[in-house]
Amino acid sequence: MEPVVEGDDDPAESVDAVVVGSGFGGSVACYRLAAGGQSVVLMERGKAYPPGSFARTPSEMGRNFWDPDKGLYGLFDAWTFRGLEGIVSSGLGGGSLIYANVLLRKDENWFVQESPVPGGGYESWPFSQQDLDPYYDAAEAMLRPVPYPYQDTPKTVAMETAAGALGLSITRPPIAVTFSPTPGAAPGRNQVLAPAPYGSIHGDGTVRTTCTLSGECDIGCNTGAKNTLDHNYLSAAKAAGADIRTRHDVRGIRPLPGGGFEVRYVIHDPDDGVPGLLQERVIHCRRLILAAGTFGTTFLLLRNRASLPALSAALGTRFSGNGDLLGFVLDAKDPDGATRTLSGSSGPVITTAIRTADSSDGGEGRGYYIEDAGYPSFMNWLLETGQFRQVAKRAGKVMVQLLKDRLFHAQRSNISADLAAALGDGRLSASSVPLLGMGRDIPDGVMTLQGGRLAINWTLATSAAYFGRMQATMQAIAKELGGSFKQNPLWWSKRVITVHPLGGAPAGRNSSEGVCDPYGEVFGYPGLHVMDGAAMPGPVGANPALTIAAFAERACHRILEGAGGDGQRDMAPGGPDAAGLPAPDYGPGPLRALVPDATKGARAPEEERTFVPRVASRGLRLPGAAGPTASDALQEAEIEEEAEAAETGPTSVSFTEQMHGWFSAGVAEPVTGGSLGRDRSRRMMFELTITATDIEAFVRDPLHPATAEGYVLADQFGGRLPVERGWFNLFVQDNGSGGDGNGTSSSSMSASAGRKMLYRLWLRDPGGTPLTFVGHKDVSNDAGFDVWADTTTLYVTVLRGHVPPPDQTAPAADGAAVAGAGMLYIRPWDFARQLTTFRAVGPAPASALAAFGRLFLGELWQVYVRVPSPLRAGRRSSGKVTGRR
Repeated sequence: MEPVVEGDDDPAESVDAVVVGSGFGGSVACYRLAAGGQSVVLMERGKAYPPGSFARTPSEMGRNFWDPDKGLYGLFDAWTFRGLEGIVSSGLGGGSLIYANVLLRKDENWFVQESPVPGGGYESWPFSQQDLDPYYDAAEAMLRPVPYPYQDTPKTVAMETAAGALGLSITRPPIAVTFSPTPGAAPGRNQVLAPAPYGSIHGDGTVRTTCTLSGECDIGCNTGAKNTLDHNYLSAAKAAGADIRTRHDVRGIRPLPGGGFEVRYVIHDPDDGVPGLLQERVIHCRRLILAAGTFGTTFLLLRNRASLPALSAALGTRFSGNGDLLGFVLDAKDPDGATRTLSGSSGPVITTAIRTADSSDGGEGRGYYIEDAGYPSFMNWLLETGQFRQVAKRAGKVMVQLLKDRLFHAQRSNISADLAAALGDGRLSASSVPLLGMGRDIPDGVMTLQGGRLAINWTLATSAAYFGRMQATMQAIAKELGGSFKQNPLWWSKRVITVHPLGGAPAGRNSSEGVCDPYGEVFGYPGLHVMDGAAMPGPVGANPALTIAAFAERACHRILEGAGGDGQRDMAPGGPDAAGLPAPDYGPGPLRALVPDATKGARAPEEERTFVPRVASRGLRLPGAAGPTASDALQEAEIEEEAEAAETGPTSVSFTEQMHGWFSAGVAEPVTGGSLGRDRSRRMMFELTITATDIEAFVRDPLHPATAEGYVLADQFGGRLPVERGWFNLFVQDNGSGGDGNGTSSSSMSASAGRKMLYRLWLRDPGGTPLTFVGHKDVSNDAGFDVWADTTTLYVTVLRGHVPPPDQTAPAADGAAVAGAGMLYIRPWDFARQLTTFRAVGPAPASALAAFGRLFLGELWQVYVRVPSPLRAGRRSSGKVTGRR
């Protein structure tokens, strides 16, 4: 659970701009806005990686992944979805820490304008290469890419030779690696570089050297030769006054009534050996830049849709893996049959790029690039030892020979040749090189929340022709090099691996076409910007890093010119109704204690999903707390007090109920919302523990009030929402008003009157926006036997704001905006489980459970049988519950 932490009245920090993420969009925004005189805070969830700090040993690599729930705060963040796997980065510098350095511009003719088709599988770029050209120049001036300068690297020479023989267009693309100590000088390995004029974000003692050709670009460059964003944009941003914060993980965003945004975040503490709940913190800003990467930014927007109801329906669409495909050339040979040396571990990861034309520029089908893909030298050992049969055969021969020498007293004392034979000649690793393809696949993937976690529905079936052409070219290259071609190991299951996820919050000309405008400003929310791969409305085709940086440069130029933020474009017909409306003033809301990893959704660790302290003093241990505290003593005292009350106080009865169903945002009528939700696979469920704290009072009171605790899982409102406060009424007379508020006053209940079971839950989405879940079950004697349907069907309406029950100071729903509606049901197996959850605590548990049963069955008898119930009569004869009864 994510319980509420009460008592934090400190005013929120406020700045001009908050930047979420430090990749190619976030780093650009941080520097340009800070240099423009704005107060900027950049929040990066990962840590900083100065030269020499990247993992290399097996023990370091084993912890070099991102999963805060498991105490992992490393570099690689691996995702798995339907149809593909994704690998992204977590660290200061974002994807630049693990990308392969290539900075190609998007091809001019690949800024296509296609007509919309069902499913979103089209591209319509609202800007052109000419629009980006000045900003490509600006990004290149900071990143300083150069073509690979060495002429004797085996894999480079082999790729150029094969391309020439096949008539393919090949170049040495610009790569962000420093090969020379000064511009224009001859390349040299491991030569010390002069500090940048703006210094280093890693400190004055940071030493960088030129490239050592180790092939380690994709696992972090320990020499600093790679021009990652921390060495340029971020260092310059810090020098310009930006506040750059690592281990800061943004969870919630919402617009403020007076303009600007509230950002909610947590701070990770790697020194905490057992990660627990993290204290939520708040910062306010006039402008919010989302640049957490395609996965991170889209996930953040999907989770905060309740706080951002005007977001375009295009949110989550146009996902693409940029056409990524991994293949391998193995066991290459020269024409004479000798092993052809490719040495994939020599040089930077990528040194060449073969381009195949698109139909838009004279080719056939969708265009693509194929690049050599090097790897670290230790991978050679894995490749060789992975040939178990050959390794065993060589080792067996050597063992037999040594045994014969011992048995027959061979006159040999030097066994060097035997050991060399056991190791083998390394032919496979020396003659192999990976190939990385990318290009214009079909951007028809859809990103959603499922159970609170990010899900992507993508399949390579619609891009089969594209991948088939790319594979054919890879096979031709392998054949020309005298080797064999192998697919990535996941291809047999029709899955690909992408390191270039794009889309999810695509740019468009209007809100019907995209989430943000051609400058990245979100439709309906002036001051909210998307500046990363999520804004790409389709595949870039080439390596996307430079295009994302240029897009951010252009967006920041517009912001600083004053053209952005003066109001939004007119919404296109059919756009969000809420566009342009002021944000409701719901107040700041309490801070909470949040789980370490929001991406797990409903599958968060069990102990966290069930841990629901109501206030911080009830044993909630926040980061930094160590040893016994006053709250520990208070919690022990409360436990003793509760134990004493169980022996002498009133008897309570509780049970846990789980319901599942369908829900639609923006719909006011539950039946309609449930039907639309079912058609669109929009689910909702809850798990509530209902507690009648005093069963005698509960039975006597005609409203039968109880409390409700637990959570609601609604993906359209951000996933799993803990109940801050909940009301429940078991049976309330239905006077035909159709109301479903809690606490409705009741006169004497006639035998013919129906009943309602009432639910009211106060929730809050990740952005802090309050919501009220209002539900009722209609228990009435309609035609047919419908007692099961009546008692297991819940009509749900979700209101904006925290709306109290009608017997409080405000009416049930007067003036409250409806956020959505739907229908929930108890499934038979959930009902069977529910029967096992009944608990009674107090001096008379057995009679308390019996009293509850008599009440429940008696009310049903009144409704469906319509004659005086013997159970009900017995209950009226004495309202007191005793141990004897």
